[in-house]
Parts: sequence; structure tokens; C-alpha cells
Amino acid sequence: MNFWNLASRIIFLSQTILGILGNLSLMFYYLVLYYREYALKPTDLILMHLMTANALIIISVGVPQTMAVWGMKHFLKGFECKLLLYIQGFARSVSIGTTCLLSVFQAMTLSRRKSCWNDHKVRAAKYIDSSIPLLWVFYMLIRFIFFMYTFIKINSKNMTRNRDFEYCLTVGWDEIIDSLYPALVMCPEFFFAVLITGSSTFMVVILYRHKQRVQHIRSSHGSRRYSPESRATQNILILVSIFLAFYTLSAILRGYIALLYNQNLWLVNISHLTSLCFPCFVPFVLMRHHSIFSFSSVVWLRKIFS
Repeated sequence: MNFWNLASRIIFLSQTILGILGNLSLMFYYLVLYYREYALKPTDLILMHLMTANALIIISVGVPQTMAVWGMKHFLKGFECKLLLYIQGFARSVSIGTTCLLSVFQAMTLSRRKSCWNDHKVRAAKYIDSSIPLLWVFYMLIRFIFFMYTFIKINSKNMTRNRDFEYCLTVGWDEIIDSLYPALVMCPEFFFAVLITGSSTFMVVILYRHKQRVQHIRSSHGSRRYSPESRATQNILILVSIFLAFYTLSAILRGYIALLYNQNLWLVNISHLTSLCFPCFVPFVLMRHHSIFSFSSVVWLRKIFS
């Protein structure tokens, strides 16, 4: 075993374990909030669904890829492989859509009370509960089209190119799927990325103006006073910046691999690694703002289980 194989094994194993623990911890935290308050704020509700989608990505991508680099090659066959790829696809799309929803809603929250966005901000908060399930259903149906098409055309002569994911081997797509995929998947994801960039830029401008207005206000220690909303928005900006960086890199790698006739396993591993970075890093970014095991939560849990 050479150094790079050992390094990839350790990296995938560490990334998968930390990602699962981080996302499950935040999901547990939001469940505690829900059972204590019988409701969640719109931002917390969005984040809970984001953690769910990210956990699905790590389980469907990180776990089998970790098993593959540790020596369990092609342990999934036929239907199992296609089902796993289906889960990977819609979980990734839901994660992107939920991140966009989070960024846009946070930008609306920061807008001035007298701005034209005020009515939209109130309406958006009311429709968050229904919009997120619709996002899940929409992408489950979109990915189901590709899932069923591969079974219908499984014996087609046009589908002769295999795709090796190390943990499974599946038949590649034909010309019809190659034309449908950009229209149904890539274009909406690109649109979401544009919305995330625009709303993030808007939040940066708002925070900069706020900083200029309160720059003369100093505490006794000489540090600036930031409101909880500003600190929360800064965390959201860090989150979307990480998303845009790794999403762009992952999209470039995925597109380059799709153009290659003979797949390079190292590129496949790097693509999987970059696609896992955002789901794994998000919980630890949010933990800067939330205390997962706060004293009040611990006291509440003691009352429940006592």
C-alpha cells in the first residue's frame, strides 16, 4: 500500500464519520428545539432540512466510497447501484435548493422594514413549511425519471458506455438523457447558484452599511457590537461561500469526468471528496452560532428521561 492510498482511506473515513456525527448532532438539536417550543423559526426549519439532505449525501456517497477505497470494490449490483445513485442525485439537488432558499430568505430578513421586500418577507415566512416539502417531491420526481429510464432502456444498443463508481458499475446514459439532464437538473442548479450569489452579495452590502453606521459605537473593551442577526448572517455568508467554492469545483470535475471516455479513478475520488466537503463542513460552521448541547437543552433532556 502506497502513501496516497493510505491517505485517501484515512481522509474518506474521517470525513464520513465527522460529517455524519455533525449533521446528526444538528438534527438532534433542532428536534430538541421543536419539542420544547412546538415550532421552529423559518431559518431553523430550512437548516434542519439542509442537514437531512446533507446526511443523505454523506450516507449515499461517503459510506460506499469509503468502503470502496478500503478494498470493497463493486459490492453493489444492478438495482442497488441505481437506487444509490438515485438517492445521491435528489439529495444533492435538495441540498442545493435548500441552500438557495436559506440564502434568499436571510437576505429578505435583512432588508429594511420599509423596503418593498417587506410584504414578500412576511409571505415567505408563512410558506416555508410548504415550499420545502415541495422541493423534496419535485427533485424526487425529476430524478425518478432518470431512474426509470435506465431500466426501460437497459438493453438498448445506444447505452454501451459503462460508468465505474468503484463501489458499483452501471450502464452509461444515451443521447436522450444527455439532453434531458442539462435541462432538468443542471439549469435549475445553475439558477439556484446565481440566486445564492446575488443574495449573498446583497447581504454583504447590507452588513457593510450596518458596519459603517455603528462604527462609532464601541464597547468598553474597544470591540464592535454586533447584533445576533448580524452574527447569524455572517455564519450564513460563510456557509454559502463554502457552498459556492466546493459546488463550483465539484461541478467542473463532474463535467470533465463526463467528457472522458476512459474514467480516471483518481479524478473520481477527488470529485467525491469535493462533493462531500460542503455537507461535512456545514454543521461545524453552524455550531459557531448554535450551542448544540446548551445547558438549557441538557436540563430539558434530564427532565424528559428522569
